[in-house]
Amino acid sequence: MAGRIVAVSISDERGTKKRNVPHAELRAEHGIVGDAHAGPGKRQVSLLGLESIRTMQGKGIEVSPGDFAENITTEGIEIFSLPLGTKLRLGDCALGEVTQIGKTCHDRCEIFRIVGDCVMPREGIFIRVLAGGEIKPGDEIEVLSE
Repeated sequence: MAGRIVAVSISDERGTKKRNVPHAELRAEHGIVGDAHAGPGKRQVSLLGLESIRTMQGKGIEVSPGDFAENITTEGIEIFSLPLGTKLRLGDCALGEVTQIGKTCHDRCEIFRIVGDCVMPREGIFIRVLAGGEIKPGDEIEVLSE
């Protein structure tokens, strides 16, 4: 099963909206170089499907990749249904492992306050980077094992 990367997004500070970048370096056991959320642990990189963003757009809110603070926006894979431990190849050589599905939102985001719903807590996932490499929009994401 394969999909593709639609956008790569980073932020300089935690708690701020991410901005889209033309490419990024994934570093093993760290995350995306230059992203405020990078570092050791199981939530090094966050992913959200474009399909989930379109669900929110269907509720009348103007959102786009990066607005949910996800690092990688994907298309073509229902990422939130992947079991923990699933390995993903991102781009030519980066490798990640699904470590968490969804998250607890302690402070309701602006999107939730406007619409009364947010998809990231249910449909966003987190990976730990096992092998690094450069990624960019258009790169393939391949599910290696479930």
